[in-house]
Amino acid sequence: MGRQIWGKTVGTLVLAAATLTAASGCSSSNDEDATKPAAKAEALSVTEATTTFQAAVTKFDEDGGCLEEAPGTCWEQMQALMKPARDLRKAANADKDTGAEFWSEAYALIDTMEDGIAVGDDKGATVIGTNRPDVLGSAHDLSDWIDDNPVA
Repeated sequence: MGRQIWGKTVGTLVLAAATLTAASGCSSSNDEDATKPAAKAEALSVTEATTTFQAAVTKFDEDGGCLEEAPGTCWEQMQALMKPARDLRKAANADKDTGAEFWSEAYALIDTMEDGIAVGDDKGATVIGTNRPDVLGSAHDLSDWIDDNPVA
């Protein structure tokens, strides 16, 4: 009796594996679409990107900034500033009217923000090696740089 149950179980597993293998090997007309790169989302212009970034910094400030000192309490705000900073970098890279030299200080500030975000969490306000100045301080420095170096 035990042999029959074992044999049936193994047979069922082999049949299931064979069915999955055969199904995954099937071809469809969608295979061509899967090999094509996805259409790129239209990038923001530099003007749109700087406006969006400035609005994010203003919102951060108007919402009171990051008032809690405890680790993990400011992560969402940090990410909310990082996304428009990344969009600004993309827009600056695509901008043909200004060169990389013009954006070099902005790029350095965004790189510092990226270093702070790369930690993977908000380390808090009082911890040695906190990443808040890298993200939040550099975001404000970048906002000041944009004010001092208008592109529109």
